[in-house]
Amino acid sequence: MRIDVWSDVVCPWCYIGKRRLEQALAESAEEAEIVWHSFQLDPSATSDDPRDLPTRLGEKYGRGREWGVQANAHVTEIAAEVGLEYHLDQAKSANTVDAHRVLHLARELVDAGEVPADTQDRLKERLLKAYFTDGLPVGDHATLTSLATEVGLPSDRVTAVLASTTYAEEVAADQAQALAYGANGVPFFVIDEKYGVSGAQPVEVFQEALRRANADRKPVTLITAPTGTDDPTCGPDGCPV
Repeated sequence: MRIDVWSDVVCPWCYIGKRRLEQALAESAEEAEIVWHSFQLDPSATSDDPRDLPTRLGEKYGRGREWGVQANAHVTEIAAEVGLEYHLDQAKSANTVDAHRVLHLARELVDAGEVPADTQDRLKERLLKAYFTDGLPVGDHATLTSLATEVGLPSDRVTAVLASTTYAEEVAADQAQALAYGANGVPFFVIDEKYGVSGAQPVEVFQEALRRANADRKPVTLITAPTGTDDPTCGPDGCPV
C-alpha cells in the first residue's frame, strides 16, 4: 500500500494528522510506503518576521492577537491527545520552500537506494518536531543541514541543494497536484491513488480508508464448477471467444 501525503512542516494539523494516520496503520496492522509531498500554507512567509505566531495568525485571519493565542491553545490541547508536545509560543517564522526541497532530496536518495527506506519519513518527523516542539528556525539553512544530516542525509548533498534552486520545480509541481486533486488545504492523504482523506481526520476515518484500499487489493476469488462435473469449460488451448 502506498500513501501520498501533502503537508507543510509549519502546519499544526499536519503533525496531528501524521500521528492519527500512524495510529490507524498500527491498529490495522497495515504496512504502507508513505511518500511526503510539498505544500506551502504561505509561500510569501519570510524567515525573519519579528512577529510572534499569535500575532501573525490574528493578522492573517483579521481576528487579532488574542484570537491567535486562543487558536494556538486549542490546537496544542488536541496535539497533546495524540502524544505531541507543542510550544507554539517559541515557533519561529519560516518560509518552508527550502525544507520541502530537502525533503525531495531525501525522497530521491530513498528511491536510489542510497539511504534507508524510512529516511524521508524520519526527516519529515524531525522537521515537524523542530518547529512545533523545539522552537528551531526551519527556514534557516544551517538548521536544515543539521536536521537533515541528523537523520542520515549526506551533508554535501544537502549543502549543494540549499545553495541552489534544485527541486524548486518539484515543490511547485506538488502544490499544483494537490490543487488538481481538489485539496484546498493540508494535510491531504491519497491512498493507493484512489482514496482521499482531507484534513487531520479521526483515526476511525483513516482506518475505514485503509480497509477499503486493502479490500480493493485482495486477489480475485476464483469460482469453479463443483467437483465431478463433466461439462467442459476451457480446454488446453484456452476458452472459445
